[in-house]
Amino acid sequence: MIALVTGASSGIGRDIARSLAKHGINVIITARRRDRLAELKKELIAEYGVKVMCIAADLTDERQCMELYSRVRKYNIDILINNAGFGVFGKFCDTDLESELDMLDVNIRAFHILFKLFLRDFRERGCGYILNTASAAGFLPGPYFSSYYASKAYIVRMTQAVAEELRAERSGVHISMLCPGPVATEFEEKARVRFSIPAASSEKLAEKAVRGMFGGELMICSDPMNRASIYAAKLVPDSLLALGARLAQSIRRTF
Repeated sequence: MIALVTGASSGIGRDIARSLAKHGINVIITARRRDRLAELKKELIAEYGVKVMCIAADLTDERQCMELYSRVRKYNIDILINNAGFGVFGKFCDTDLESELDMLDVNIRAFHILFKLFLRDFRERGCGYILNTASAAGFLPGPYFSSYYASKAYIVRMTQAVAEELRAERSGVHISMLCPGPVATEFEEKARVRFSIPAASSEKLAEKAVRGMFGGELMICSDPMNRASIYAAKLVPDSLLALGARLAQSIRRTF
């Protein structure tokens, strides 16, 4: 089997690539940072003996998303780990518009492009796995993180809808979404915040994500409390969720 992992230079993407390699799956890893990809490639080959290809790409650029797909399609990808993404923290009126647009290009446009193109191939073959990295944030309004939360809601609803389409036609393609709470990655540094609650281990989450994906789980959470909080949020009025999220976000320390 061969997997394409986006956002593989750090955090969840890097650790999912490690988990896949540990299970003997060859990987194509992509991100913007070529040096980080080269380091990971060397590690995976030495540690697990799998085949690894690096492709440096900036997924804020729609053209590069299309080029990435065209370049790897010939390898008959079996697994898409649709993971690339980042966040911008701050009041909506104060955050930098260009940074937010870049975020939306990655979190929504690149996600959508790769999801659609690879799903078409998988559906035609009647098999394949897609894991979309969403977040527990996708089930909540997110004051001070509004654009990020909204982008994750897009991933959640898109994944749920397409999974139902595939279920109705009895497709052999399996779709999952990863919906953790805070995870210990470089996300905090990039978003310039500190989480107000303990963050989950990226390594443990990655292994859980891979096992859940192969197990056919639609929603994969980091732990039972994470899952319970998502279901509990459905019982609370949105106005109260927004208030609670605002209070939680407001105690985050910015760098």
